[in-house]
Amino acid sequence: MAKILITMPDAFLDKVDVVANDEQRTRSELIREALRSYMRKVSAHQAKRATENAKILENLLG
Repeated sequence: MAKILITMPDAFLDKVDVVANDEQRTRSELIREALRSYMRKVSAHQAKRATENAKILENLLG
């Protein structure tokens, strides 16, 4: 597994630690899950935009 280095404000990291501790997870597990959730959201949004753009193009051509 690859390692990365990220920076964040101390206050934000404190909030991450609180959530991780409450869920009995590591920081890494919590951040991985947050990124998975974000990527699913972005992917769904992109699919929706592609469908909307296809409809617009269809209307222009049709």
